[in-house]
Amino acid sequence: MSRSDDPQQTYREFTEAVNMTPRELHSWLESDESKHVGWRKEGTKGGESVGHESGRRIIDLLRRKRDQLSEADYKHMRKVVGYVRRHMAQRPSGDVRETRWRYSLMNWGHDPVKAPLPPPGGPSRKALQRHGAPPEERRGPGRGPAPRRTHARDEPRPR
Repeated sequence: MSRSDDPQQTYREFTEAVNMTPRELHSWLESDESKHVGWRKEGTKGGESVGHESGRRIIDLLRRKRDQLSEADYKHMRKVVGYVRRHMAQRPSGDVRETRWRYSLMNWGHDPVKAPLPPPGGPSRKALQRHGAPPEERRGPGRGPAPRRTHARDEPRPR
């Protein structure tokens, strides 16, 4: 079993990627903005977008207990995590509050204005809230420099 097929890892990454509550997501999916963004499957002119359909399924997944989740549910969770990570990497510059980019992510249960997404395999959002920054960012005097960031995408974005 690969790491991505591990149900515990999948569940953790899913609950970190989806930062909207079922109630928030339901209210969002009822909005006009939600209904007018996203890709629609071939032959479904004017139909529901793939992200909007996924949002309805995410609400169901969030409301169920872990022991009620099937392999198909975990597969959808991995799809959600992948979508959120890919689209977060494509963040446009400037204020994103009223953009189709944000609206599309919100259909998938992630509001990028709420909180950043932790890196894959890194400490969870909950762990960071409990314990603060990861050790490499808490270096004190005499501990050497913090690891060098090598990509522009790794730089923190202004808020």
